[in-house]
Amino acid sequence: MVLTNSQYEQLMSRYYDRQLRSRHISEKRYQEVITAVPSLKELEQRIQKMSLAHARDRLAGNGQGADLSEEIAAVTREREELLTAHGFPADYLKPVYECPDCQDTGYIGDKKCHCFEREIVNFLYSQSNLQEVLDRENFSRFNLELYPDDYMEETTGQTPRDNMRNIFRTAKEFVRNFDNGCQNLLLYGNTGVGKTFLTNCIAKELLDSSHTVVYLTSLKLFDILETYKFDRDLSQAAKNASVSYILDSDLLIIDDLGTELNNSFTSSQLYRCIDTRQNNGSSTIISTNLSFDDLREQYSERIFSRITSNYTLLKLTGDDIRLKKAWLK
Repeated sequence: MVLTNSQYEQLMSRYYDRQLRSRHISEKRYQEVITAVPSLKELEQRIQKMSLAHARDRLAGNGQGADLSEEIAAVTREREELLTAHGFPADYLKPVYECPDCQDTGYIGDKKCHCFEREIVNFLYSQSNLQEVLDRENFSRFNLELYPDDYMEETTGQTPRDNMRNIFRTAKEFVRNFDNGCQNLLLYGNTGVGKTFLTNCIAKELLDSSHTVVYLTSLKLFDILETYKFDRDLSQAAKNASVSYILDSDLLIIDDLGTELNNSFTSSQLYRCIDTRQNNGSSTIISTNLSFDDLREQYSERIFSRITSNYTLLKLTGDDIRLKKAWLK
């Protein structure tokens, strides 16, 4: 995924802070050591001059690099001996980095450091509205035993457990093939059958692989879109940032569609949202308690057509899992 400019700047500002912290620690230690061991100042100056000369010779190709390296190493050993003789660690004047591999720049050469990749994942978690819940709701905690296996569901022709096993497999494939093109899911079924849990499983896998995931209930989604449309006190830049994040994220999850107050505004905004993301090649997951007939009745024909044409439709069946979990406690 590609971070927006503002997201990238937020992350890089953390690295600038780390570099400033490192310089501050180094300067403080240097002053501490020079006060205690004044003779060390001359050694430090010699090391700096030789290091500059070494760099110039390497650039000029004069062939003196090996000799200078030996001199620098000898003076460095002398400095370490002087430090330890006065009770300081031998490496006390070396820079202090949170990540020695990239020296707190975020990059090794022109490649992102492993620490920067982890920062991206953590940042995306914080932006997704899902940071806490995903420790509890992920594929490793999914339990098929919660779905009945003793009766056939008329609408699917399968037991709820067999049906869920197939849906679980589809969810895994959704994650596995996520970068191969736009794909969308509509999860529908009664309350408590695991729709939100399943979307959270997908979200965790994608967040862990550094994709942008935005989770919003339908109420929150339309609240943001209403603010964008009608709030005159909010700056246009702030409005654009919130809406672009919804429209441009790698995955948008709209949970509990149908719980909002439906009107011409919400219908038009929903169509704009799913249509824009489809045209951009961005994936969307919608979960709802509404039946197919309810979806057709509550939303416009073009929304219903867009969903049925471009989404994989997954009906979850079974009993209320939340009640079962409560009984098991």
